[in-house]
Amino acid sequence: MECFTGLEVSPRKVDYLKFLLKKEETVRTTDISSELKVDPSTITKTLGDLATQGYVDHVPYRGVRLTEKGKEYAQFLIHRHNILSLLLTHYGLSAEESCHEVSRFEAYVSKDAIEKICASMGHPTVSVCGKIPHGSCRIGEHS
Repeated sequence: MECFTGLEVSPRKVDYLKFLLKKEETVRTTDISSELKVDPSTITKTLGDLATQGYVDHVPYRGVRLTEKGKEYAQFLIHRHNILSLLLTHYGLSAEESCHEVSRFEAYVSKDAIEKICASMGHPTVSVCGKIPHGSCRIGEHS
């Protein structure tokens, strides 16, 4: 398991990685462009950056898929999103509001902070946004 802080990629790149994880296959850049409403040339540049960082394998004109490192990181991104969404519902936001609000700031919350929040919540398994994967969470470790 690679060591990371959770702050390695920009908020926009978070969206790319989460989308690719949900697709679970090689994805065409036009599909990413349609989903994220981004110009294809921007998609190509961003995928190049993610490939340089080791998160994706990108073959121009064929598609893109997550590397093992990318899958691990994207699973953490889903975990982080779900934990933060659940947290906000505890403070009165609806499921829809919490998911929307978390999407605005989640890229700025570190893995260490998420692990502490997750532990304080008793490592929940379900959030308003779906199941909470714990593969990236160090359950049982004390900080």
